[in-house]
Amino acid sequence: MVKAARAAQAWRAYRDVAGQGSPGIGARLRAVPRLVGAVLNGTYPGMGRGRLAMMGLGVLYILSPVDVIPEFLLLVGVADDFGVFLWLMGSLLGESGRYVDWERTRIRAVPS
Repeated sequence: MVKAARAAQAWRAYRDVAGQGSPGIGARLRAVPRLVGAVLNGTYPGMGRGRLAMMGLGVLYILSPVDVIPEFLLLVGVADDFGVFLWLMGSLLGESGRYVDWERTRIRAVPS
């Protein structure tokens, strides 16, 4: 059930990236450092520090040699890392796309 929800979230993120007029994956990935900075500075209202912290914990979980389900259990041990990876990528791509859209509207709103 949880894996299906994560897969669905990853599919939605892919559809968002592939959608017409939507920021591409390159623009989204380049926006990640700006997104993190804007969240930490409090200038981006679309995401809180708590969600950013959860994403950071997801990265640490993937990189950490300590797992909730050890890798020696083969498929089950790898599946939990992959599930966290799918959640992280879906969340990160979705949020960075919203951030790029927010940046675009913010730039248009500022008179030259």
